[in-house]
Amino acid sequence: MTTLPELSAADLAALLSSKLCHDIISPVFGIQSGLELLDDMPNDPESMELVRHSLKSAVAKLQFARIAFGAAGSQTATIDLNDAKTVANGYMNHEKAAIVWEGEPGYVAKNFVKIILNLIVLANASISRGGEIKVVIESIDPPRATVRATGDRIRIQPRLMALLNGDVAQEAMDAQTIQPYYTLFLAQESGLTVAHEKTEGSVLFTVA
Repeated sequence: MTTLPELSAADLAALLSSKLCHDIISPVFGIQSGLELLDDMPNDPESMELVRHSLKSAVAKLQFARIAFGAAGSQTATIDLNDAKTVANGYMNHEKAAIVWEGEPGYVAKNFVKIILNLIVLANASISRGGEIKVVIESIDPPRATVRATGDRIRIQPRLMALLNGDVAQEAMDAQTIQPYYTLFLAQESGLTVAHEKTEGSVLFTVA
């Protein structure tokens, strides 16, 4: 099991909040810009489209974050994988890569779902342009899933690589590096492991 650097609960909460704000601020600014343009040009089609697109993006990101980062009920709560698939599709509708979700449905422990959703974000970040994210739920009991990113110039975040390889150097965390930490933290809390296998055109994450 990967050994993680020490991070206080307060710092973890603060950095995850910063991460969420960073993800949401772009579509919110899009809404603001569109409304300002509409003040000058009422009923302008392009401005209306900017508002609609930005609003849909903000809603999709918030719905995704509610499960990926939120409490989602009690500590022993389970989550419907169909709900996870829905928010993942909504999130990826506003990203460059396409998403495919396969495997058996059912209710699983919330942390298992949260790990998968966070791996989708990390897999998406590894693709320079276009490409595909494929999620396969191989088993729900015991929990096992894979998340594969396929595309041109696959590149895993250096901090994620370091954490996966067990490098516990105490470098400062920030809002962009907290997600790999959080993903592995969830796995550690759940008695699961996250492994990776990288080739020239893909990276495969396995959680089991």
